[in-house]
Amino acid sequence: MKLLLHICCANCAIYPLERIRNLGIEFMGLWFNPNIHPYQEYRMRLESLQKLSEEWRFPVIYNDTYDLNLFLKGVIDTPRVPDRCTYCYRLRLEETAKKAKEEGFDSFGTSLIVSPYQRYELIVEIGKELAERYNIEFLFEDMRSHYRDGLKISKELGLYRQKYCGCIYSEAERFMNKR
Repeated sequence: MKLLLHICCANCAIYPLERIRNLGIEFMGLWFNPNIHPYQEYRMRLESLQKLSEEWRFPVIYNDTYDLNLFLKGVIDTPRVPDRCTYCYRLRLEETAKKAKEEGFDSFGTSLIVSPYQRYELIVEIGKELAERYNIEFLFEDMRSHYRDGLKISKELGLYRQKYCGCIYSEAERFMNKR
């Protein structure tokens, strides 16, 4: 089996990558995250993934176009504003499913499924829908109980560890909730 794994950040990728390797699945990562704001945050997460990729020796396709406008326009121009996460998951997973199909992969997945801060059931629902649409398998497993294992390894490797999901809205909520 060949898997294209969307990677939201190095921290969330660690445990899924270990699991995939242990299962003997051939894989490649995909960096596509137009939701991340500000640009400095985007660069730190990208560089952290590049460091992990070099250290663990796995290939990554870098769609390194900082296109915050794509994300913001999609959230604002649709009735999904109250549910920006649905739009964000769909945007990134659809890019992964399309790329996986175009490049001859058997399946696609995402490192988002390891984070207890993400909406696992929604991610799986969108992944399954896109799998059907693009006629490619969506590979997923509930890995949330291993999130801290990945963070521990991330710390040992000296990788950047972010403090919010990445979008401008979650960044604002992070500071507003501290008041």
